[in-house]
Amino acid sequence: MEKTAFTLINPQNGDLAFKIFSFDNNSPFDHLQRHNYYTILLLTEGEGTLKANLSEYQFSEKIMCCFTPYQPYMIQTEGEISGLAISFHPDFFCIHRHQQEIASNGVLFNNIYKPPFFNITDDDIIQLYSLISQMKTEVEKNELAKHESLVLYLKIFVINTIRIKVREYEQAKKLLSYSKEPPILQELKVAIEKHYNSKHTASEYADLLNITPKNLSKLVKSYFNKTLTDLISERIIIEAKRELYLTSKPIKAIAYDLGFSDEYYFSRFFKKNVEVSPLMYRETVGYNRDILLIPENN
Repeated sequence: MEKTAFTLINPQNGDLAFKIFSFDNNSPFDHLQRHNYYTILLLTEGEGTLKANLSEYQFSEKIMCCFTPYQPYMIQTEGEISGLAISFHPDFFCIHRHQQEIASNGVLFNNIYKPPFFNITDDDIIQLYSLISQMKTEVEKNELAKHESLVLYLKIFVINTIRIKVREYEQAKKLLSYSKEPPILQELKVAIEKHYNSKHTASEYADLLNITPKNLSKLVKSYFNKTLTDLISERIIIEAKRELYLTSKPIKAIAYDLGFSDEYYFSRFFKKNVEVSPLMYRETVGYNRDILLIPENN
């Protein structure tokens, strides 16, 4: 029987460090997923509904999906579905740390304005599966610099995935020029980026842009498939996660930097959106730690 899963675990805590596994049905994803690692899915056959955060998206073509630690998602299908998943803990490869060298900032992960998936072609699949095959081989080896070699392959895989997404996005813009975002939504993006750590409500952004909260909310829902409040919250959470992972800054200081005068209110806000506390996120996602790897028998 052909091996379907290639796994490395962190012996310090027994948690997953890196994993590749193939699937030929929807059972791994037919219930809510919320893991403390990154996941990239290649869906090569099937169609259905992807639920991510509070939004739903229909898909009927070959797609790739990208999820951050503790990002909730599930997939519902009526027929067969197949593909491959790559999962990796931030201790193994941290997107935040490497975003400059792989040009990943907001392309694959943490883009609050775009769906967490994009279409891929048969040629893309051939290219990506070649890299995946190399990673599978490396997992099975017991040689020096195994971690470094795997990370290198994973970087190349992520870079190629970014290129594919950028290409698909540019093609979609040409085909769907009629759906170009209104200028006020461009202004909203700039405003959120500038003020997410001081303005937390929809009405504050509506005031900034000289529009009623109701009209702004309608536009946001129409173009981004989520509420304005969700958009603001997601941007705050992205920064909170980055601070919790990359720094040893006290949670009280992170809360203050993000515009929360009350540490406990910030913790409740974080847990409502992520479903774990800031402390639990830091402990399970970790920060600035080296990792040793051992293979798991599958």
